[in-house]
Amino acid sequence: MGDLHDSGSAGPAARNQNEPSRSRPWQLDVEALRRHTVEPSSQIHQTIGRIQWTSFRSEFVIERNVPGEAARSKLEDDPRAIRHRLKTLSKDLWWSWNEIGRRPFAMLDPELWETVRYSPYRLLQKVDSNNYASRLAEPSFRKVAARAIVAHHEYHNRRSWYEAQSDPMDPPLRIAYFCSEYAIHESLPQYAGGLGVLAGDHLKSASDLGLPLVAVGLLYQHGYYKQEFRDDGTTRVIYPSFDAEAMPLDDTGVRLDCPVGDRTVRVRVWAMSMGRVPLYLLDANLPGNKLEDRALTASLYQGDDDIRLQRQVLLGVGGYRALRLLEEVPTVIHLNEGHAAFAAVAKLSELVHGGMSYEDAKQAVRSSTVFTTHTPVPAGNQRYDAIKLRDALKPVLEPAGLDPEILNTLGREDPHDQNEAPCMTVLALRLAERVNGVSELHGAVSREMWKKAYGQEDPDQVPIKHITNGVHTGTWMAPVAERFWSEAIEYDKAPGPKNPCWARAQTVDHRAFWELRSSLRRRLLSFVRRRLAFQSRRRGESPERVVRSRRMLQDSALTIGFARRFATYKRATLLFHDLDRLAGILSHDDRPVQVIFAGKAHPADEGGQAVAQEIHELCRESRFDGKVVLLENYDIEIGRRLTSGCDLWLNTPRRPFEASGTSGMKPPLHGGINCSIPDGWWVEADDGHNGWTIGDGSPAENEQLQDERDANRLYDLLEHEIIPAFWDRDEQGLPQAWIERGLHTVATIPEWFNTDRMVAEYLEWGYKPASIQV
Repeated sequence: MGDLHDSGSAGPAARNQNEPSRSRPWQLDVEALRRHTVEPSSQIHQTIGRIQWTSFRSEFVIERNVPGEAARSKLEDDPRAIRHRLKTLSKDLWWSWNEIGRRPFAMLDPELWETVRYSPYRLLQKVDSNNYASRLAEPSFRKVAARAIVAHHEYHNRRSWYEAQSDPMDPPLRIAYFCSEYAIHESLPQYAGGLGVLAGDHLKSASDLGLPLVAVGLLYQHGYYKQEFRDDGTTRVIYPSFDAEAMPLDDTGVRLDCPVGDRTVRVRVWAMSMGRVPLYLLDANLPGNKLEDRALTASLYQGDDDIRLQRQVLLGVGGYRALRLLEEVPTVIHLNEGHAAFAAVAKLSELVHGGMSYEDAKQAVRSSTVFTTHTPVPAGNQRYDAIKLRDALKPVLEPAGLDPEILNTLGREDPHDQNEAPCMTVLALRLAERVNGVSELHGAVSREMWKKAYGQEDPDQVPIKHITNGVHTGTWMAPVAERFWSEAIEYDKAPGPKNPCWARAQTVDHRAFWELRSSLRRRLLSFVRRRLAFQSRRRGESPERVVRSRRMLQDSALTIGFARRFATYKRATLLFHDLDRLAGILSHDDRPVQVIFAGKAHPADEGGQAVAQEIHELCRESRFDGKVVLLENYDIEIGRRLTSGCDLWLNTPRRPFEASGTSGMKPPLHGGINCSIPDGWWVEADDGHNGWTIGDGSPAENEQLQDERDANRLYDLLEHEIIPAFWDRDEQGLPQAWIERGLHTVATIPEWFNTDRMVAEYLEWGYKPASIQV
């Protein structure tokens, strides 16, 4: 067995001991399927399912009893081994949520590090070899690198939380998680918004906890769009191309022909390592495919209904069949939103093809499927033309002897209404026994919304529960805050659904906490000024305007943040409802207040694009200029910076359309405070002392009155509670009321609203029971 300092290649990895037997009577003939769908020349098929991403565990299974300090000391004296191990580390996205893993790469070439968007993999591709050799000659660099390498090794070899709490007699468990987007890191723009952020955080916690989970998605050639504002505030939409060679991807060697309506689409399967979790991404951008086929994985959420339908067939059917070719046999399928519902259809067809009756197969699929619905907004619950839906899945269902018309029956709230367009959400509801919303309020809204699909008049009889979303602490907590909490409250990164250290936050020294908040705010504002100056230069503005951009905003001012998707229901412009009143709030030089906005709307969402344009124009009004700013090209990095540095996080959705929301869960990791409409997750989090709530959630007669009422309540809070709490200082210059509320926020929110707790809930409520019934 190799050791940590062996710079040779690793041997094949052992399969997870929790992986189930492959002797199921209903299983497809994988060998026959492979003969028809896999490139015969590829060598990897002899070890299919043991592709490169699995090498991390085998490569690091070494000298378990050697203390970490001794291993680090030995490694520090071996530059060749460090170089090899850093290359290995760069391909495991573990570094995206572990700052210790990024540290040596940032140190290697700081300027290049920023240029490559903080991607270790890309950095090593582009770094000057002489510069790299010089760094390796420095003991200080080798020490930092050795610490990262050993931390990575220990992560992959320690006993996981899942292993510790599992009974050896438990049925085998293997979870297949399907989602259309994953937000993992800013260097991988394969996401559009909150769904992707939630999915990425889900995978990270699944890895930290050690769950036997694999994930499936699509690899988009252009990802989501890059946003630039023109002088008039309209958005220039840019779709940059991304080279797979520049991403930490492994080609599994698997190729499959996915049936999509009257044609087949050739698909390549990539693998990406997320710590212990493999993420498989399907790619139709192959030279032999027609342009219309290659376009299916060109851009996220682009195209008309026909393209979206075909793309979802690729995700669900293609994704499920790809798992079979990779010899993954999931005992549970988790559909993260209705986009992925065709994965359950693929399994249904497989079971019937294997000899089950339709009803037995449908029950088998239902009992082993978990479905999470994410939105009460009608536009988010995709409906398709019945004929087009039937035709798209005909080649999937007919070989199993199934009438494609069953899709329309399964996808209609009223199966007998031939005029109703079938819905992907309803299809998923019908093929999943365990269904959940993403907050307590959203669970109730979903039961009311979908009661017809269950044939119920009483929503309390609808079997939809809730698991409230969370955020991945390691991803969203700034390193400076992590170090502070480690010292102040003995914060421990050890994974698990509960971390009781947070309750100790209320005992933290007030001055030390205020210094942390002030430091985080200064860091944010320095970043914002650089971005504003860049935006000014890009638009060709005057040198004076560029210089002024670098001086905007005050380091000590109460800083309010609003950053999220610019969907109209999120009401980003509610703060501007009464411009004169807002101007008055922002006009006190002795108590300065400033606001930072960021966000994107879907390119085809005219209402959302109009919101962005309105904010852009208002920022340029003389009374708001320099006090309200808008950052373009909102992404993970901007979100991370804003949620760590803003003092107050503003959330103003039109209730009850915010299913959960997660951005407000991130500021409390840094002592930031929420001010929110009582919607989504905040209904559960608010205890009257850990933030401010705008109104009581009661509806008005119409939207115009609701906006007026909510805006006035927001202004009242700012004028009479929020601003005084921030600016009323004691003899030491400390805002004691603000500090007490901030520390109470830290003590009450992060312990529960995190993805470790969330994933553990999915395990107990969904994954384990579903696996037992297979």
